[in-house]
Amino acid sequence: MRPGPVAPGDVLAEAADLHVRLGAREVLSGVDVEARAGEVLALVGPNGAGKSTLLGALAADLPAAGGVVRVHGRPVSDWSAPELALRRAVLPQSASLSFPFPVEDVVRMGRAPWAGRREEEEDDAAVASAMAATEVTGFAARPFSALSGGERARVALARVLAQRARLLLLDEPTAALDLRHQELVLRVCRERAREGDAVVVVLHDLGLAAAYAHRVVILCAGRAVADGAPAEVFTDRLLSDVYKQPVEVFPHPRTGAVMVAPVRGS
Repeated sequence: MRPGPVAPGDVLAEAADLHVRLGAREVLSGVDVEARAGEVLALVGPNGAGKSTLLGALAADLPAAGGVVRVHGRPVSDWSAPELALRRAVLPQSASLSFPFPVEDVVRMGRAPWAGRREEEEDDAAVASAMAATEVTGFAARPFSALSGGERARVALARVLAQRARLLLLDEPTAALDLRHQELVLRVCRERAREGDAVVVVLHDLGLAAAYAHRVVILCAGRAVADGAPAEVFTDRLLSDVYKQPVEVFPHPRTGAVMVAPVRGS
């Protein structure tokens, strides 16, 4: 079954009263979240808050111990793996390959879900566009194993973009990147949202979340403690409580955009 049309605001992924256990520990406790078409949703919070676990549950890579996860309006258990691959693309925290595939071949792996379908005709264009967007065209022929960590991260993102699923689930896509490429990746996220996709991205950098996310969910100890626009939910008190670190939220002196910084001693 091919994915149907998507309209702005459509909920492409949601968790309702989600509980997830890893071993004996409950990592998520009663989390509710929605990812909508046309939006960048950032998941933020301290280490161990449950951000990657929530992303994994939305991707149907981790089972729910309670509650329900839906993708494109249906419980994830109702979709087969090939059907899910047409509807959501997942970027894990780290990318590794056992064989020295050329970069272009790695990106082309993102087109595998469309094999045998009419969309297969778009493979070359999708791969070229994804590589251009992530600035990896220049080393298309190099082996993936020879790349730096930041270059690998951008190639992995290009693979996700080439898949052309309407729901993108990205786990810390900026972690290995320099300043320029962090900004590049978040601009790509915004562009995909402008084109009608739903983008869910795990971020540690609150400044990036404030600058590029339409909406943020703040997680703490396995619970969602806030959900809204960065200007609404990023407050001194809440962030200081969540991160156990004094934080200051203030407007940019030129643009008025929300900025976040730790309070440091003199």
